Amino acid sequence: MPKPRKRLAGAAGPAGPDNKGPAGKRTKTKNPVGASATLGNSSPEKTSASKNCGKNLSSYWLMKSEPESRLEKGVDVKFSIEDLKAQPKQTACWDGVRNYQARNFLRAMQLGQEAFFYHSNCKEPGIAGLVKIVKEAYPDHTQFEKNNPHYDPSSKEDNPKWSMRSLILF
Repeated sequence: MPKPRKRLAGAAGPAGPDNKGPAGKRTKTKNPVGASATLGNSSPEKTSASKNCGKNLSSYWLMKSEPESRLEKGVDVKFSIEDLKAQPKQTACWDGVRNYQARNFLRAMQLGQEAFFYHSNCKEPGIAGLVKIVKEAYPDHTQFEKNNPHYDPSSKEDNPKWSMRSLILF
């Protein structure tokens, strides 16, 4: 009877090399040999992938933005790579996230991690550039602004629901 197949830690699952979650976290290997997600009958000691497990993995995030005008509660929420380039020091906050899983991914990001800036919901969707996370997660100020399309009346200043990050183009 064959042995049960086991996953390599960190090489498979929702954030594995071929999978991405709704907020787009991806893991990418630099060494395709180490990208195997399962082991057959060989023991972990004899598998080169298990020896390097976690050493060749880098995390990349996918930051989705809409580069074309779209009105939300009368306010244009468009934000493109060109808009980021126009910001002082090419740095901007990533606000307005109102999806709990995406919010949790925002909170899980680490300083210095890289992300793909992805144009979504447009004529030519795709990766438009690379950005780097430059500030720890902090409360999203738009949740408290009544005239903002991302206002959330159920969020309290002493216990905010929503977070945002600052990122820089590079």
